[in-house]
Amino acid sequence: MINAWFDGVCEPKNPGGHGAYGIYIAAFDNVPVCSRGKYVGYGANISNNVAEYTGFIDILETLAAYNKKNIHIRGDSNLVIQQMSGNWRIKQGLYVPYALKAQKLLSKFRKVTLEWIPREENEICDKLAKDVLRNKNIVFRIQPEGQLCQK
Repeated sequence: MINAWFDGVCEPKNPGGHGAYGIYIAAFDNVPVCSRGKYVGYGANISNNVAEYTGFIDILETLAAYNKKNIHIRGDSNLVIQQMSGNWRIKQGLYVPYALKAQKLLSKFRKVTLEWIPREENEICDKLAKDVLRNKNIVFRIQPEGQLCQK
């Protein structure tokens, strides 16, 4: 079983801010396999949902290379989890092309389970995403800097 987590952030405004995401992938006994944060971009086409989906896609692309069958992905984006589980329709918004790409990638896996988790249980990915923006000296206005990362 492979376990993976993702989180996205868009600051200092959403949409239209700087986007970044964090992913964490662990094997079997939660041995870390991959942990990274990446910058998504800046501007009118960037939103928190775009950042969340970009992280989700990164997990799928990373794991596709390993052809893993049993994957459990957790995230605090109810939109991503519900849409990719087939419970919610993909409607309209900046995230739509990313959701469609994620759906296509997800269909290539045999067994993937998705789980929504509260933000407080996603601190590693939250920190990875926020650290990307901190390193670019982005001011946090939506989620005050360090809000979940003070431990």
